[in-house]
Amino acid sequence: MSQGIDRAPGAGRLREWRRERGSWVLCEEVRADVHELGALLAARRDHGEMSARDAQLLHGAEEALDRAENAVDEVAHRRCLSGSHVTTAQLHLNSGRSLWMRTLSPAELQSYLPAMFATVKQHLPPSDENRVFVEHVARDTREAQEAGRPLRLTDGQRVTLVAAVDAARQAALREKLRAESFVRIVQWITVSLCGLVVLIGALTAFWPSAVPLCFTPSPSPGARGDFGVVCPTNAAASVPAGELTARTREVAGWGDYIVVEFVGLVAAGIAAASALRKIRGTSTAFGIPVALAALKLPTGALTAVLGLLLMRGAFIPGLSALDSTAQIIAWAVVLGYSQELFTKFVDRQGQVVLDSVRDPVHTSLPPPEPAARRGTAAPTATSTDGPAPPPQ
Repeated sequence: MSQGIDRAPGAGRLREWRRERGSWVLCEEVRADVHELGALLAARRDHGEMSARDAQLLHGAEEALDRAENAVDEVAHRRCLSGSHVTTAQLHLNSGRSLWMRTLSPAELQSYLPAMFATVKQHLPPSDENRVFVEHVARDTREAQEAGRPLRLTDGQRVTLVAAVDAARQAALREKLRAESFVRIVQWITVSLCGLVVLIGALTAFWPSAVPLCFTPSPSPGARGDFGVVCPTNAAASVPAGELTARTREVAGWGDYIVVEFVGLVAAGIAAASALRKIRGTSTAFGIPVALAALKLPTGALTAVLGLLLMRGAFIPGLSALDSTAQIIAWAVVLGYSQELFTKFVDRQGQVVLDSVRDPVHTSLPPPEPAARRGTAAPTATSTDGPAPPPQ
């Protein structure tokens, strides 16, 4: 059965669409990191003899890479690759990278210190103890290099540096999870609102007289009736007051709500297009701007309907009786566009979430602090030509 489906016309496009609709870019990022770290592990094994401890750490790192690659395997997980798959892969990948770094000697780890500092500075706040430790080690290392004296890290500093980088990677993973979760929440709300729009249109098409979207303005001068009946798709003039309710049910058409929803949706689409001028763009793999733009469409359809119902109920003084079908459509346009009053708060939150996902940046080491301003608890690196001078 599955083979027949795979040979069907368009099956390849369908598989590609399923892959793209999942977290495909994030999965490819994981695969690239797995490939890079796998090459580093192989080079570490071929570097020469190693202790039993380092061999065990490398074996654990290789197992972590296998689990990370299996987590993003679309064959092993045929359902849509959700954020949980990517999260699992990132956790195993971080574990493998941490185990590999623990096999490096202090001299080898020292060459990675600028990159480690960039990672810690990018994802940890300035008050974090891990970042403070890494900054002090980076300053001591640069001071030693500028002074032209050899310097090496202690085993304790190496362990703390690896732990600090692990904390930074965990913070980066939480940033991505927050963005992925926000997108999925917005998408589910959009789907729910779209379903509500379709449900309202279907119910009112079957029962157009249940809640008619009609107004009863006073007739123009010279008309014989007391009122008129104006609906989005039909109208009647000179209706006696005693027949107003019955005549309203007759004039109400099955397409009244559908027309208003469509007009509100179009107005919301124009609002979404005009909102593109505020989008700065992003190099991350999260479709937050697209999800926010899609949310405006069903919201505009619903605000157009609900706004007209509020006007029909005399909630807005002076706008309780529209005079023509054209006025109803015009107000549907205004009310559909006015969804910006509600979605602008979601837009702000989306921009905040998007800004929190920080891309890799090139950073430099912080300037060295004067010795007199350092605290006694600041970690210092150990020099090979003698003990470090005590802090003053």
